Amino acid sequence: MLAYIPARGGSKRIPGKNFKKFVNKPLIAHAVEQALSWPHTDRLIVDTDSPKIAKIAKKYGAEVPFLRPAELAQDKSMAIDTILYTLNRLEKEQNYKPTHLLMLQATSPLRELKDIDACWKMMKETDATTVLTVCSTHPRLYHMNDKNDIILVNGHEGMSTNMQAWSPAYLLNGCFVYIIDIATLKKERRVITTKTKAVVCPKWRSIDLDTPEEWVMAEILYRNKKKLEKEIKSI
Repeated sequence: MLAYIPARGGSKRIPGKNFKKFVNKPLIAHAVEQALSWPHTDRLIVDTDSPKIAKIAKKYGAEVPFLRPAELAQDKSMAIDTILYTLNRLEKEQNYKPTHLLMLQATSPLRELKDIDACWKMMKETDATTVLTVCSTHPRLYHMNDKNDIILVNGHEGMSTNMQAWSPAYLLNGCFVYIIDIATLKKERRVITTKTKAVVCPKWRSIDLDTPEEWVMAEILYRNKKKLEKEIKSI
């Protein structure tokens, strides 16, 4: 199992977020330590274009065998292209050909090892070629246009507004966890492959750090995880 953490240096809304201190250590360090502590990790590669992120990742035990090329580190760069670039270089230069990829986002610090375990269990026990994590959301989904008009995108306005009348709905939760069969990934050239299954994670831990507000909330939740879990179970 190759553990893979993408960590681009550029960040518009939270400058330098991957090396910014989150609670007690750089954000990237939380993901690195977690990946290394998972017993099925053979190798851990941090994929970054930033020498600063690379230095921190190496300090905490990750491998950074090369930096990501600038053309793959743009705002519009596709995740699949960076993954394939990394896999191809590892195979060509080191003859390293793992069977599965565990992709973890550094920006999901509330992820837990039990989430990874649940995904791996589903991967082994089913015909899935990708297993990822999701969280529940309200099933009545709207988009809003540039005139502030709201548009229902998954039903019609005559349908009941009662949540119980709708089928359950889920959101990808910030790449909490992805486990992917590499042969299928290469064949289909995508991470959400034809046979994708999901593990549902608690909504309160499904934060992807993209804004200052999310950062502040995540630190509060992180510091109070045990207390929150205890209180949630008691209700």
